[in-house]
Amino acid sequence: VQLVESGGGLVQPGGSLRLSCAASGFTFSTYAMRWYRQAPGKEREWVAGIGSAGGSTNYADSVKGRFTISRDNAKNTVFLQMNSLKPEDTAVYYCSAIWLVQYWGQGTQVTVSS
Repeated sequence: VQLVESGGGLVQPGGSLRLSCAASGFTFSTYAMRWYRQAPGKEREWVAGIGSAGGSTNYADSVKGRFTISRDNAKNTVFLQMNSLKPEDTAVYYCSAIWLVQYWGQGTQVTVSS
């Protein structure tokens, strides 16, 4: 099982980034997918989730209206479009697959700074 995040980087406040998470080794279309993040010195927090078929999404209040989660089951990939980024969005972002078990990726760093 592998979950590989990409797309992180350094961006100025107000900017955008699109994270991707490529999955392999399990039946991707069976699993709900989530994005989490962990800022320095803080606990990991849930950011967004999407159902296995992509029909339902939900978001943490802190990112609602700015972030959009989506998935492409044909490509075994989940995305997180992040707009209007703020310095407090700085964190390592992790994707996770959940069904009977939960799988985690290694994370990708997002830094929002001028």
